Amino acid sequence: QVQLVESGGGLVQAGASLRLSCALSGRSFSGYVMGWFRQAPGKEREFVAAISWSGGTTRTADSVKGRFTISRDHFDKTVYLHMNNLKPKDTALYYCAAKQSLLGDNDAGRYNYWGQGTQVTVSS
Repeated sequence: QVQLVESGGGLVQAGASLRLSCALSGRSFSGYVMGWFRQAPGKEREFVAAISWSGGTTRTADSVKGRFTISRDHFDKTVYLHMNNLKPKDTALYYCAAKQSLLGDNDAGRYNYWGQGTQVTVSS
């Protein structure tokens, strides 16, 4: 059974930092691209960042560029989203996802597996 389990969310004040984790289990994710998306109440799911299997290629949404960084640890089978200088507009449910396709890193429809999400709330 494939599992992606997110953790690390919470309630923080503006300007704070958080590190989200996504633990992978249940199958080999060799060759998979990993992504982070977020969804705020009443809004569509939004691409945040993606990272290649090797970790050598990353992509970050303009809305978080310079503040968020994605990384992965093959030994621990974990993908991270490092979030700095958080703003109230970053408040959302954050999802981890995995896909085989090399196309459309920012396209939620191309991802095969999803976690349940972890809530991030940033107060002003």
